[in-house]
Parts: sequence; C-alpha cells; structure tokens
Amino acid sequence: MSPARIIILVVALAAGLGAALLVQGPSDAPAPVAKVEAAPTVPVLVAASDIPVGNTVTANDLRWLEWPLASVPAGIIRKDETPEAEKEIIGQVARYATLGAEPIRREKLIKTDGTGFLSAVLPSGMRAVAISTDSRGASTAGGFILPNDRVDVISTTRSESGGQENYASEVILRNIRVLAIGQNVQERNGEKVVIGETATLEIEPGQVENLIQAQKKGTLSLALRSLKDAGETTPPSQADHSLTLVRYGVTSKSVKP
Repeated sequence: MSPARIIILVVALAAGLGAALLVQGPSDAPAPVAKVEAAPTVPVLVAASDIPVGNTVTANDLRWLEWPLASVPAGIIRKDETPEAEKEIIGQVARYATLGAEPIRREKLIKTDGTGFLSAVLPSGMRAVAISTDSRGASTAGGFILPNDRVDVISTTRSESGGQENYASEVILRNIRVLAIGQNVQERNGEKVVIGETATLEIEPGQVENLIQAQKKGTLSLALRSLKDAGETTPPSQADHSLTLVRYGVTSKSVKP
C-alpha cells in the first residue's frame, strides 16, 4: 500500500473517532444520588396553643405532633404508649404555663377534683393568705412583683407621742412566695407590671396569725428579693430583729430583744 493511501486511511480513522466522541459526549456521567431515608417519628401530645396557669385543659388545647423518635425527651406523652392520654388530660388544671407546640408534661398539670385552683396547687402543709396592697403599686415594688416571685414582708405601724407621729417598720416574714397579685396567678400576656388590690402569699400555718395581726395594726409592704437569693432563708437565730423608727422626722434603729 502506498504511503499516500496510508495517510488518507489514518486521517479517516481519526476523523471517525473524533466524530464518535462528539456524538457520545463526556463519559463521566454524574453518579446517582443516594436516597436519604426519613428518620422514624412518633406522635407526642403537645399544646395546640398556649395554656396559661390556672386554665382547665380542653380538647381544643391538645393535638398530636410527629416527633423524631431519637430525640423524644423522657416523660413525654407518646401515642404508641398511651393512646387514650387526651381523655386523661382533659379537665386537668395547668399548674405551670405551657407554650403552643410544647410537649404536654403531667407534672405541669393537676387534678383539682372540683376544688379551687389555689387549694389544688398549694403545697401540703402550707397556707394561702391575702393581704391588702396599694393599687398604685406603692407597696409592691412599683407593681413589678409578679406571681411566683419571692418577697420579704415589712410591717409599718404608727403611734403618737407628745403630739408627734412616730412610725416603726419591721421585717416580719422573709423569702415568701407570691401566689397571686389581685386575680392574676401568672404574668399575663407578657405584662411585666401587675397591679392589684391584694397579694396572696404562701406561708406556714404558724405565720398566719402574726401576718393577720400585723395587717390589722398597720400597713404591710412587700420587698422584692433577687432571683439569686430567692432560695436563701435567714435562720431565726440570725434574723435582723431591728426596728426602723421615725421620730420627729429623724430615722433611727433599735434592736428588739
């Protein structure tokens, strides 16, 4: 075969191979995408909307929500474990607020069995006593004392001597939990100030008489405690027994025996 024919044959083969490659396109096609299987879920009982403190739970307050099985917290009500849980929860009263879509927890609810809310949530052995407060907030830290805050109770009495008015103030109760301000048993709609005619306090049985007598003798004021020391209670042996006295416009302190 002559060299000319060989050259023509090589050129033809090269052209044919190039055309085939152009028609075929790239050979590295994208790898198939692996299908990701959805994580298993389980229906859990949640609040359909916000449930405020003191509200009685109704059917409209509850719904089942699919929840990732791997992240279901302990104590959550699951449909596969208690399918009739809605019937058990309906009619119970909220001891603590529950937000919408938040899982329902049994410890946040209580069966009142027809009793009032406060008597149902009041710890065993404790008493609830209401005291009068200034509706303008003068005796409740300007209205910034809210339910579940901790306060000290201060009694102020008035006396006369030589035609002059004297006032004495004394802390009679320390680290007392506020159950309600007026008719409010929780912070309402995000309100940071609650004004009421009364403050309902949680106290021990032995403190009831002293508190009522102090209210009859003078006026009572509440001093808000910091969250950092809300759990601290001054032992009686170390309590400050001093009285703040105001005589003739002069303030002084005296120590009670």
